[in-house]
Amino acid sequence: MIDNSFDVWFPRYEAEFDDSLVQTPLQPRVLFSAEQIAARVTALGAEIHAKLPSGTVVAVAVLRGAFIFAADLVRAIPRDVRCDFLGVRSYGSATETSGVVQITSDLALPVEGQHVLLVEDIVDTGLTLRYLLDLLQSRAPASLSVCTLLNKPSRRRVDVPLDFVGFDVPDRFVVGYGLDAAQRYRALPYVGFLDG
Repeated sequence: MIDNSFDVWFPRYEAEFDDSLVQTPLQPRVLFSAEQIAARVTALGAEIHAKLPSGTVVAVAVLRGAFIFAADLVRAIPRDVRCDFLGVRSYGSATETSGVVQITSDLALPVEGQHVLLVEDIVDTGLTLRYLLDLLQSRAPASLSVCTLLNKPSRRRVDVPLDFVGFDVPDRFVVGYGLDAAQRYRALPYVGFLDG
């Protein structure tokens, strides 16, 4: 007779777990709370609606860092908004931009003749944004504006136009609300910085 019990086919593994082997990620210190971000995103939506030419806006979110901000922002703009995405890599796993921009995923739809709003998570050196502005301008949009959640002017290496800014930030490495450190912390509802 065959024993069909669970324990025979799938024996339980009961080894002791050594907690000292697990690295606990640092807990970021809050720079901007979820409530502060929500209020600012609502205000940005109103500013964008008031200042951009009438008609449909094509919001181009820069992946991956801007996806959460962009999702909230497009819902705060009280008009027709189409969404598209540009996948960009300039940091890799580092905490400073390499200065080399790689497009990992291009737009799905043409933007010629459209009012384009480029949505960034953070602008620090301006190198990535300068590259993206030149790329999008070459596609002949009717207008091209930039909205960034965070602006770090102390790190700027090239001048770039910022039409709509959520918050200015100090020269700290920030995470949360879409921004990451080696793919960690993106899902935090706030923006924070790491000590250490």
